[in-house]
Amino acid sequence: MPLDYRRFNGPEDSVSYKRFTKNYLKTYDELYKELVNESGLRQDGRALDEARSMCMFFARTDMVSQAKGSAYIELKKTKVVCSVFDPREIPHQNEFSQLGQLYCEVKYAPFSCPRQRRPHAPDQEERALSVALRQALEPAVCRHLFPNYQVDIFIYILEHDGACLAAAINAAGLALADAAVPMYDLITACSLAVIGEKIFVDPTEAEEHLAVISPQSNVNHGIVTMSALSELKQISDFTQTGSMDVECITKAMEVLQKECEQIVPNIQKVLVANIVKSYKQRKVLEEEAKEREVALNEKMNEWKSLLNAG
Repeated sequence: MPLDYRRFNGPEDSVSYKRFTKNYLKTYDELYKELVNESGLRQDGRALDEARSMCMFFARTDMVSQAKGSAYIELKKTKVVCSVFDPREIPHQNEFSQLGQLYCEVKYAPFSCPRQRRPHAPDQEERALSVALRQALEPAVCRHLFPNYQVDIFIYILEHDGACLAAAINAAGLALADAAVPMYDLITACSLAVIGEKIFVDPTEAEEHLAVISPQSNVNHGIVTMSALSELKQISDFTQTGSMDVECITKAMEVLQKECEQIVPNIQKVLVANIVKSYKQRKVLEEEAKEREVALNEKMNEWKSLLNAG
């Protein structure tokens, strides 16, 4: 089996040192008690209904110079980079496609996950995230404007601390807008974790881990991710992992819809700042071009006068 010599390769049968730490040996009940302190706040100081997009949000565009559009989103320890490339003809396509296609690929960095080291080859979780990302973005993109072509969207997760799918959708929507891909509306997404009667909005990796491994099958538990087109009041995709009743899902959708609407101003600020920056750069380039043109005309007049005098 070929080895990846670009990074250090540990032995395949090695045991992680984290298995021998005190946190790894803690029971589910002990970990559950540590999620919320006596004041009702989480480990990072947020309330249960407080998302990181309101207090720990950072985003910018023009991260990848080779891409048509790119974006970087950081939700404290969750960091995602997205690259969008120009439309190209669909490869290995025999029949004409009336609608354009989106090719989405999500990849974890080898050092991104706190519980395990990611392999170089794509695994099942990355494939599932790629499919979920494509399903969420397709209703937002005007695919009828580029028939028989596809737009490539690549997501690279630098650090994973929960809500990676929601961060990937937000980064992809921002990168598509930066690439001037026609869209019906800005797409935003948010996640929450359900552990019994508690709902953790924008969960961390530890909260997602406990929501998935809940030992009680008759209690609501799991992760819900929803993406929405806020201006059109439409839901583009809804992903659920775990077991929940109808009342819990209905309440989760109401919470997620409000959170998706609150993210829209943050994305709009980044886009407006990018447009203002591009406009200023264009003005500077136009002024420099005019100065060069004036200097060139002066040189041309000087050469003409010398030729006429000679």
